[in-house]
Amino acid sequence: MPLPKPLLLQRAYLLLIAVLVFVGCWVAPIDAPARAQVNDGLKRALTTFAAARALGAVVSVAQGTQVDATPGGVGVSFAPGQALKPLNELIEQFAAVMLAASVSFGIQLVLLSIGAHHLMSYLVCAVALAWIVWRWRRGSSPRWLQSALIGLLLVRFAVPLAAVANEGLYRVFMANDYQAALSGIEKSPTAVVDATQEAPVAQEGWRDRIERWLPKLPNLKATYDQILKSASDWAERIVKLIALFVLQTIVLPLVFLFAAWRLARAAIREPVRK
Repeated sequence: MPLPKPLLLQRAYLLLIAVLVFVGCWVAPIDAPARAQVNDGLKRALTTFAAARALGAVVSVAQGTQVDATPGGVGVSFAPGQALKPLNELIEQFAAVMLAASVSFGIQLVLLSIGAHHLMSYLVCAVALAWIVWRWRRGSSPRWLQSALIGLLLVRFAVPLAAVANEGLYRVFMANDYQAALSGIEKSPTAVVDATQEAPVAQEGWRDRIERWLPKLPNLKATYDQILKSASDWAERIVKLIALFVLQTIVLPLVFLFAAWRLARAAIREPVRK
């Protein structure tokens, strides 16, 4: 007696799920390319973190510039570099975000290692086989078995799929903006050093210092005003880099994980009973 068409379609669907799980676990796993792409993201985050720390160190030195003298026994001190304090605080926050992004990529590497372990593949195949047999014979499966299979599928496949999709979006839409913004940040320390290298250093007698400082005070103010003017461009680049890494390490992974969860639920759902 031939089987009803709905039952044939259900069993064909179960066979398709079995083939996809087996192929994904053993024949054509995507763990290696996913790990390579997460490593690329980690390198970008660490490179940006190093650039942020270098810029922060140079700005901190410029911020600490202070001129002291005691003409006639009277102490005179001024610190033009304190105008750079807001910029220095922004750079410190930027470096903290880049460190967090690096940690996020590191966590993804750990999750990839867990999901790619051969024991996880055996476990996924075993639970998938139990679910398929249960559905094949009885037409339905227990809720706990469905939940277990969905969770294991997410552990095994969600992170590498999200990593591959995330890197693909980065290369298509974000790579050029990242390179342009990073290039500007990497050149910024040189601009600060060039702008402040003529700052007066108190090494002569107080009379000689006053004679040298007085003509240069307007130029010293202009130097720091020039740095602050350039800081608007640095701030724009910093905000752009923060947005790129927040998108790549928080927003997109959550979106892809949610999409994977919905897809797994749709694939394992029970047939609607009338």
